[in-house]
This record gives sequence, structure tokens and C-alpha cells, in this order.
Amino acid sequence: MSSLNLDDFTDLIERPDGGVRRDAEARRERQIVPPGSLGRLDELGEWLAAAQGSSPVRPVERPRVVLFAGDHGVAELGVSARPAGSASELVREVLEGGRPVSVLARRLGVPVRVVDMALDCDPAAFPEDVVRYRVRRGSGRIDIEDALTLEEAEAAFRAGVAVADEEADSGTDLVVLGDVSVGGTTAAGALVAALCGTDASVVTGRGGEAIDDLAWMRKCAAVRDALRRARPVLGEQLQLLATVGGADLAAMTGFLLQCAVRKLPVVLDGVVAAACALVGQRVAFRAPDWWLAAHKSGEPGQAKALDRMALEPLLDQGVKVGEGAGSLLALPLVQAAAALAAELPEKPQEPDKSQEPVESEESDKSEVSADSAEPEQPQAPEAAAAEASAAAGGQLTEKQETE
Repeated sequence: MSSLNLDDFTDLIERPDGGVRRDAEARRERQIVPPGSLGRLDELGEWLAAAQGSSPVRPVERPRVVLFAGDHGVAELGVSARPAGSASELVREVLEGGRPVSVLARRLGVPVRVVDMALDCDPAAFPEDVVRYRVRRGSGRIDIEDALTLEEAEAAFRAGVAVADEEADSGTDLVVLGDVSVGGTTAAGALVAALCGTDASVVTGRGGEAIDDLAWMRKCAAVRDALRRARPVLGEQLQLLATVGGADLAAMTGFLLQCAVRKLPVVLDGVVAAACALVGQRVAFRAPDWWLAAHKSGEPGQAKALDRMALEPLLDQGVKVGEGAGSLLALPLVQAAAALAAELPEKPQEPDKSQEPVESEESDKSEVSADSAEPEQPQAPEAAAAEASAAAGGQLTEKQETE
């Protein structure tokens, strides 16, 4: 029985600051470029402001690429273009700067951190800071056995939480999340199919290095068998990760949830990150508000998971390589949105003429009042005749007295 209570995350995770988002929207309306003319960059800037709790938004100055690495036993079935147990080669190439994510990170000036959770190699092959959270050597073959024991799943989840705390404490202000794995997309497909209630063929793609039709059919069969084993434990997310996930996927799920607790925004990469995010949403429904979908990888499982979480990818460049390369491509867009939201000048305020018309109206009213004073009314004919007669009588009396 696990001592980890995932329900705590529901209470710990809050939504990004809605008041700050409204302030950011109001500020955007005052800027010289009309709202909506910058497309999704407007929405990005407002999302980032709410996540930071700051309007105007602060620039993204300390992003970090975090990659969780592991081998999956299901790769023995030939479901991947790479041989089983070869994820360590990919990790070495990442660390030596020869993978796409390494090139992009170097160009953008972003540090890359690799966390070994279940590589099938000697731990001495990599530096201590890479292997210190390792749970086991390779994850189990999910079509016939659990990927992890429940204790291993808890250890991996807690490792992800610890890595998130380390990043938040070190001043990282945005995480670009990815994976380095062989067989990981098969485990991710099983998780997405289980959580979305779909068939294996609906979520099974061809991986980063495209597999042929026969390998795709083997992959579908592996996901189908894993799905049968996953359905009985759907209500227990940690047990689900132990049954058909893997150490790297369990760690990524813990990492994502703790980043939401620490109010650290995360950019998601491909199908593996999306599957872990979907598990995280089941744990804490507010958590996806802290995550941003970077791109469409072409994997049907990713599209299904993102649709379930109502996350719309920023880019559609067909990047399938994984390793966080696609999510790193979205980083300049996020930084551009932050710069535009913070630095675009506001429209000059027009002088307040609201008082002048009021004064004019009042003077007009006074003039109208003066002009509209009632003139003397003309007398009626009878009254005029009587007055004339009285006047004539008066004149006659004076004449008689004179005589």
C-alpha cells in the first residue's frame, strides 16, 4: 500500500491568478496595436502573466530543458525503430551536444538537464547528477507484466516532485519538458487509451523514427494487451503508472503536478509528456492551467490527450524526434509574447473634454433662459378701450378745472 496520497494535489494546486490575467487583458487593450492583431501571442502573454502573477508580464530569462530518461521492456517486441535498451545512447548524444535538442538549446542559450529514471545500463556510465534518482534498470514489459512495483512507482513519482522543487528553488521560470526513451510511446499510448476509453489503434502512432506497418501492428497489439491490464486500476493513478507506465513516466507525472503546486509553467513536448499530463489531470483537475502544449507531433495519442485537456498546440511543424526538441521550438514564441505584452507602448490618452461640453450647455441654458423670459403680453381690445376712455375722461376733467 502506498503512503503517497495524490488527493493532496487537488487542494494544493490553484489556478493561475485570474485578476492578474484581467489586468493583462486590460493593458493589452490600451496598447497601440489593436487587440487580436497579434494572434495567439496575445493569449500567450496573458497566460504567462497569470502564471507569474505579474502584470506587466516579466520576461522569460531562466528557462530550462528537463528530460526524463528510461528504457521500456516492451521495446523487446520490436515496437520501436531503435533496439531495446538503447536509450542510454540517446542520452549520451544529448549530453555530448549531438542531438536536435542539444543544438537548439545551445542556439537559444538554454541549459539541458537529463534525469535517468530507468536506463538499461550501468549507472557508472553517466555523471552522478544524471543517475542519482534512478529507480531501476529498465521498466517491465507492460503487455504481460507491470512496468514497476507500487513502491518503485512511488519512488519515481517522488523523484519527479523533488526535481520540480529543485528547479523552482533554483530560479527556473519556465520548464521545457521532454523524454528520452525507447518504447516510451507504447506505454504512453496505453495510458492515453485507458484514460480516454479508446481502442489501441486509435492512439498508436509510429514513433519518433517511423516504424513500418508490421512493427505498427505489433505496437497496436502491445497497447491492446497493456490496455486490458490497465482497465482494472483506472481509479488509482499511481497504480496505473506502475501497471502500464514506467519509471520515467511516473517521474514526469510527479514533476508536472509539483510544478503546478510551485506555480512554475511548463511547455509540453510530445505524446509521452501529454500522456503524463493526462494522468496529472486525473489527479488534480486545475493542473493543466499551468501547462502549454508546444506542438503537434503527429502522434494520435498526443492529439487525443491534448484534446481531452483542452490544450491547443502552438506549432505544427511535424517534429517527431522527441527529446524536447519540438517544445524547445516553441520557447521563442513564449519569449516574444512576453516581450510584446510588457514593452509595447500604450496609446496616448486623449484630453478629457467631458467638462467642456457641460459648461457650454449650462451657459447655453442660461442664455436660453434669459432669451426665453416672457415678453409683455398685448392687452385685449376691451381692456385697451377702457383704458383709453379713462384717459380721455381724465383729460376732460383737467380742462374743465382750467376753465
